[in-house]
Amino acid sequence: MIVAKKLSKNFGSIRALDNLNFCLKNGDVVALLGPNGAGKTTLLRLLTGYLLPSEGNVEIYGHDPRFQRVEALSKIGYVPENAPLYPEMTVFEFIKYAADLRHLGGEAFLAALREASAQMRLNDVMTQKIETLSKGFKHRVAIAAALIHQPRILILDEPTSALDPQGRAEVMSIIKNLADMGTTIILCTHILSDVERTANRIGIVRDGRMAVEGTISEIKEQYDKAGKKIVMGIFGDPSAAIQPVSTLTGGNFYFDRQRAVFEIPIASDINEQETAHRLFDLLNSAGLTVSLFVIENKTLEQIYMETIG
Repeated sequence: MIVAKKLSKNFGSIRALDNLNFCLKNGDVVALLGPNGAGKTTLLRLLTGYLLPSEGNVEIYGHDPRFQRVEALSKIGYVPENAPLYPEMTVFEFIKYAADLRHLGGEAFLAALREASAQMRLNDVMTQKIETLSKGFKHRVAIAAALIHQPRILILDEPTSALDPQGRAEVMSIIKNLADMGTTIILCTHILSDVERTANRIGIVRDGRMAVEGTISEIKEQYDKAGKKIVMGIFGDPSAAIQPVSTLTGGNFYFDRQRAVFEIPIASDINEQETAHRLFDLLNSAGLTVSLFVIENKTLEQIYMETIG
């Protein structure tokens, strides 16, 4: 478990993190979202002990990195963005080097190597130099090195940046498999499709604070309470529906002429099914036929954009 309490970090007069609270449980896959400069990477560096907080504290399975650094970091594997690799080394040599830094050798290393190699699908490239590998394989090598000491938490900063769609899919599949095996994962990314496919929780960081945190379903439900939206199309001339739609909504709608659809907001205190029936009755009375009718919930992208302002 990772717990951050009232975590703050100053760089001179700049407050990069401000009184941030954060809690992860075993097996969580948490995506950290936020614009550049929001404080995400600073948070990761505090969680991994690369930086020390100006205020507050972090606990990694009960260990504070300030005072129990070795014990705390033994629980964590960290892959920063553009993870440094030694191109002249073979894959085996690099992973062995990472193991040596952790004082992992002998049979324990060989067993961990077999597991990490299988998880990352690296068996066929163990003797190849890293400089000969594709970007996707280089990401796999970096993750394997972070996993060699079999940490309980894996932290990944932009793990799919600069990868093509196939490489992204492969890395996200590996992350999901690790989560299924019980590894707690913190994923920092700008790619929201990866988040919805892989994470069960998200945290949106804005101006150094945790603006939103929870499961994706909880957050969507919270934002849906602020209102949903009807998207509706009409056969024939859609402008003929402007008057009946205006009658029902009091003029509170948007007509997208390019898409030829109406967008009608539904306030949280309005029954959406009742609104839909009244709308259909009005259109039928006007001799109009509906070609498209969808009640839209907010997407993760919309929630993200609303949160970061």
